[in-house]
Amino acid sequence: MKPVVAIVGRPNVGKSTLFNRIIERRLAIEDDVPGVTRDRLYADTDWAGREFTLVDTGGLAEGDDPLTVQVRRQVEAAVREADLLIMVVDGQAGVTPADEEVARLLRQSRKPTILAVNKVDDARWDGVQYDFFRLGLGEPIPVAAGPGRNVGDLLDAVVRGLPAPPADEPGDAGGRGPWGETGEIAVAIVGRPNVGKSSLVNRLLGEERVVVSDIPGTTRDAVDVLWRRGERVFRFIDTAGLRRKSRVKDDVEFYSTLRTQRALARADVACLVLDARDPATEQDKRIAGMILEEGKACVLAVNKWDLVVKGPDTADQYREALYREYDFLQFAPVVFLSALTGQRVDRLVEVLAGAAENHRRRVPEPVLRKVLDDALLVHEPPSRKGRRLRIHRVRQVADRPPTFLFLVNDPEIVHFSFERFLENVLRQAFDFTGTPVRLIFRAPARGKGAAADD
Repeated sequence: MKPVVAIVGRPNVGKSTLFNRIIERRLAIEDDVPGVTRDRLYADTDWAGREFTLVDTGGLAEGDDPLTVQVRRQVEAAVREADLLIMVVDGQAGVTPADEEVARLLRQSRKPTILAVNKVDDARWDGVQYDFFRLGLGEPIPVAAGPGRNVGDLLDAVVRGLPAPPADEPGDAGGRGPWGETGEIAVAIVGRPNVGKSSLVNRLLGEERVVVSDIPGTTRDAVDVLWRRGERVFRFIDTAGLRRKSRVKDDVEFYSTLRTQRALARADVACLVLDARDPATEQDKRIAGMILEEGKACVLAVNKWDLVVKGPDTADQYREALYREYDFLQFAPVVFLSALTGQRVDRLVEVLAGAAENHRRRVPEPVLRKVLDDALLVHEPPSRKGRRLRIHRVRQVADRPPTFLFLVNDPEIVHFSFERFLENVLRQAFDFTGTPVRLIFRAPARGKGAAADD
C-alpha cells in the first residue's frame, strides 16, 4: 500500500486549495466560507518518483454540536491512519489558539509532521516564520497554495519524511480484470438531500467513514471509499444530495452538484436512494433521468423501510407503484432496506454487483441472430405503406450499457412498439437486469467501398 499523507489544520487556512494543487486537479471544493470540507477526501499522487495517498480533511474546530464532533472524528481517523502529516496554518493571521490546539493534537499523535505556512509570498516571509516555531513542529515552510509558490519545496520535505519504500515484490502484472482496468465496481450513491446516502455508506463499511447529519446538504464533496467483499472490490462514491436548480443558492452547493454529476459519469452503477416515506418526488425523477441519460446501471434502494407500517403485500405494492412512477427504469431492481438497522444491506451489495456484471455483458453475434430469428417467427416485423421491415444483421457494438446495432432496409419503418418488443426479447434471452439496453437501427451504407454494416 502507498504511504498516507494527511493535510490537517483549523478551518479556512487553505487545506483544500493545497490538496488540489498537489494532486493537480480540482477534486476538493474550495471556498472562503469556513467548514466547506467535512469528509475525508483521498487521492493518489506522486513526487520525485515516490507515490503516496494524499488526504484532505475538514477543519478542526471547537464545539460540541453534532456536526463539529463528527468532522473532528473524521480528522482524528485521518491522523491515525497517516504515515505523515502536513499541518496548514494561515501566515497572514499568525498563530491562533485554534492552531495551538491542532498542533497539540498532532504532537500527541507522535507522527512525523511538516508545518506549512500558507498564504505567504516570499517577500513577506522574513520575520514571520519565528512566530510559528512555538507550535513545536519544527521549521515552518512558507507556501502559497493558490499560485503554487514553494509547493515543490513542501513536497520535497514530504518525500524525505515518508517511510522507506518496501522492497519490490512480485505481483500481478495488471491488465483488465472482470470489473475493468482497476478491478473495481464503481457505485455512485445518489439521491436528493437527507434520504440516508451517507448513513448507507457507513453501514456498508461498518464504520463512520462519512459525516452523517439530519441537516440537508451535509455532504459537499463526492467522497470515494474503497471496500472489499470477498473477491469483489467496490468503490462507493458518496455524493451530495441533488436539489432543484432553483434551490442551489451558493457556489459551494453549485460545485457539490457538479461533482455529483461527475461522480455519476465515472460510475458503473448508480444506487438511487429513495425515502420509503416519500419515494417518488419530482427531484427523485429528475435524478433518475440523469442516470438513464448517462446509460448507467441502476438499483433503486428504498431506505428507511423500518419506518413503514407493513402488511402482507406492502413490498409488492410499493414496487408496482415505483415502476409506475419510474416507468423508464423498470429494468432497475428494487431493494427495500434500512441503513439504520442494516436490514437487507447485504442483499443490496449482491444486487449492485449483478447490475454491474450485466452492464458489461457481451452477447456473440450468432447467438443474437438465433434469438432474433426465433422471435420473428411469433412476431412479424411491421410494415409501412406496403413495405415490410427486414433485418439484415444484428450485432452488439458496445457494452456499458449493452448497445445493439440492427441493420435494416428502412429505419423509418421501426415503430416504438416493435423496438420495445425487441428489447423485451433481449431481456428475456439474456440477463440484463439492472442495466439499460440501447438499440440502434440503421440502413446499410450505399456506394463504393462502403462496408455492409456501416
